[in-house]
Amino acid sequence: MALVKKIDIHVHTISSRGILRKNGNTFALPHELREMYDKIGVEKGVLLPIIKPEQSLELNTNREIRDIVKANPESFAWFCGIDPRQGNNAPDTDFSYMLEYYKSEGAKGVGEMLANIYFDDERVFNFFHHCEKCNMPVIFHIGNLGRDYGLVDEFGLPRLEKALKTFPKLRFLGHSQKFWAEISGDLTPEQRDGYPTGKVTPGGRVVELMRNYPNLYGDLSAGSGYNAVSRDPEFGYGFIEEFQDRLYYGTDICDPANITNPMLKLASFLDEGVTQGKISQAAYEKVSRINALKLLEGDI
Repeated sequence: MALVKKIDIHVHTISSRGILRKNGNTFALPHELREMYDKIGVEKGVLLPIIKPEQSLELNTNREIRDIVKANPESFAWFCGIDPRQGNNAPDTDFSYMLEYYKSEGAKGVGEMLANIYFDDERVFNFFHHCEKCNMPVIFHIGNLGRDYGLVDEFGLPRLEKALKTFPKLRFLGHSQKFWAEISGDLTPEQRDGYPTGKVTPGGRVVELMRNYPNLYGDLSAGSGYNAVSRDPEFGYGFIEEFQDRLYYGTDICDPANITNPMLKLASFLDEGVTQGKISQAAYEKVSRINALKLLEGDI
């Protein structure tokens, strides 16, 4: 048994302080993020731009994130941010033109998708078509329609399933409360926006979709991903073992204060799992870093 450093599939930063959130917080600067990583055993993180007005008081651009990565290649890689409403705000926008440019600048995927429109909106499906064509995996966030952010889907994730069927060669990385809450079969609509607790029961929609669609992957970042596997450790370690080739360690650090957030306990949850024999060394290493390295190196 050997512990390994993690690769974080989902994190945010900003090059300089701007307008603060109303609680006084803001994204960690790159050097602050590096300091946090050193404390929790993370080697490298995948930076995700914030380009959607639904999500943030202040946005950061693809250019800004690209430049941070170029200045800190040992610490960061990046996904580009594109909104399906960009270009012509129409279902015939040529997103391959944008995607190929960002690929040439080092982007390894797209995300996270935060536009607050329906998952199967014709503009979104056009965008997915181009992501599939350009072999660019997508991290998506699911939200409610209005006063929220993220692609909109109903209880049971029917629109996500439609996308999985329509684009079988596109790798979808699921993220957010409304995605991970559906890991348990006893979920109620009222619980979907939060962090359900207790035993995970059979029949969870996320489990069903991952078993039926090999193009669905799991981004274990944030409180939602950590909660999904830690609320019922016996289930969680079994889930990690079963889907070891399609799960990614992540944090979703959005603030220097997140150093005390429970979501950062995912690293120790994985370490304890392999140390105590609850997951195999192979599964541990894949989820902790190998799957992410394959994605970043273009081997998956």
